[in-house]
Amino acid sequence: MSKKRARAAHAADELAGPERDTSSGGAKLGRKAYEAELAVLQGELVAMQEWVKASGAKVCVVFEGRDTAGKGGTIKRIVERVSPRVFRVVALPAPTDREKSQMYIQRYIKHFPAAGEVVIFDRSWYNRAGVERVMGFCTSAQTDRFLEQIPAVERTMVDSGIILLKYWLEVGPDEQTRRIENRIHDPRKVWKLSDMDLESYSRWYDYSRARDAMFAASDTPWAPWNVAHTDSKRRGRLNIISHLLSQVPYEPLQVKDVELPERQTAGDYKAPSLPPRFIPTPF
Repeated sequence: MSKKRARAAHAADELAGPERDTSSGGAKLGRKAYEAELAVLQGELVAMQEWVKASGAKVCVVFEGRDTAGKGGTIKRIVERVSPRVFRVVALPAPTDREKSQMYIQRYIKHFPAAGEVVIFDRSWYNRAGVERVMGFCTSAQTDRFLEQIPAVERTMVDSGIILLKYWLEVGPDEQTRRIENRIHDPRKVWKLSDMDLESYSRWYDYSRARDAMFAASDTPWAPWNVAHTDSKRRGRLNIISHLLSQVPYEPLQVKDVELPERQTAGDYKAPSLPPRFIPTPF
């Protein structure tokens, strides 16, 4: 195991401190320290990517959690330095009438990874156990049937060779309030706030009960839930990426010794006398 790989595997223990088993914020992680560690982990994600491509591995990562828990930000940091041809993010809209008539998980199955792919679900089939249950979009019988069936579905996924990782991001009530208020007053974030989010905010304990029932039914030896406290977004992101890397048996990246070829001479090429229309340069 390379030194970087070892750092990636143990970064959660080194960084979490008092946050590891509690939702408290702990000491603030400075931007420089965060960005330095993130750069190391993103380099390891590239190594993982190359191993996935070469080995034909299939990796499926599920992100669930309360509103504002940081799912989108974590996913963004995972994929921002890797190839979109290998890492795919799936965030499905509300089901169509046709999809509503199908077996519930059917519309997700077509997005499962093929060989050499990493698929990240920004919310997943567990909508049925969470938002659909709490907001009344399905019946109690439908939720119960889903929770009875999903362990067998995930066992089939794992038996087919998919590396399945499930993450639940947990944010505290005070921090959730702060983040939602921030969305209300920040014009860059208002698109993240919907009537559904406000309704969900008022049902904190309904979501807690739904989460607990989901864990009880679907936390299995072959597809366990991994819980991350994300009151500190920076620590949460580093801990999750570090854990993800530790769960995939990738090989260290072999950096090739590349020498740039000599660039051709201009020959008879001449720059045009009239340049194209350039954009203004106020900065």
